[in-house]
Amino acid sequence: MHRPDWAPDSIDIERPSVARMYDYYLGGSHNFAADRAAARAIVDAVPEAPLVAQANRAFLRRAVQFLAEAGIRQFLDIGSGIPTVGNVHEIARRIAPESRVVYVDVDPVAVAHSWEILSGDDTTTVIQEDLRHPERILAHPEVTGLLDFSQPVAVMIVAVLHFVPDSDRPDEILRTLREALAPGSYLVLSQASDEGRRPTEREDVEAVYQRTDNPLWIRGQAELTALFDGFELVDPGVVWVPQWRPETPESAEDAERAVLRGGVGRLRE
Repeated sequence: MHRPDWAPDSIDIERPSVARMYDYYLGGSHNFAADRAAARAIVDAVPEAPLVAQANRAFLRRAVQFLAEAGIRQFLDIGSGIPTVGNVHEIARRIAPESRVVYVDVDPVAVAHSWEILSGDDTTTVIQEDLRHPERILAHPEVTGLLDFSQPVAVMIVAVLHFVPDSDRPDEILRTLREALAPGSYLVLSQASDEGRRPTEREDVEAVYQRTDNPLWIRGQAELTALFDGFELVDPGVVWVPQWRPETPESAEDAERAVLRGGVGRLRE
């Protein structure tokens, strides 16, 4: 298989990557044949898969707009994936050009592309790190050099938690992040939910993701809501992502097809 110049030698381009599959769903070009095959297998099991990715990106856009309008100027996007159109820094800077953003991803391909896109931008950076090690993220010199944690920060964990098993204690991960934040900070979460789906759909999707580096762990609304411990949920709470402050009533129709639930919480003062 031909290896493009932009792909680091350390990357196995024949093993599907969730980040590159997501890029494929969004119509991006930073994916390989193995990623496209795995993504199409997901579509065979759940035809709405591209819609899920697009609905999640739309949720991220609306959440960042809300945060920027609320006065947030610092963003920590953990599990940011491969940069495609509509990234956090692009959205935030339409409202507040002084916004500072740190992207975090464990996938070296996503990080390599981020570096290429963000080259020369001194108010945005990217690091390669794992959500499961929040203390390393918080102590990273690129993070501490750009973000001031004595001031409010928005932590974005969008479409990532379903890759974190209960055994890795997502509640403790979020507690570590929360304890580092100043009052007035925000948390944005979204994650896959199988509520209302056929049991066979969950089995088919999980079987495909077991072949990737990121097996899938699905949670319901109550479980996701519990992860906002210490935060006050912003109206309308944890909902299907198209229902979170939709731009038009029509865009929230058949919201459960988006599979993902999400919400935004503000740190209690």
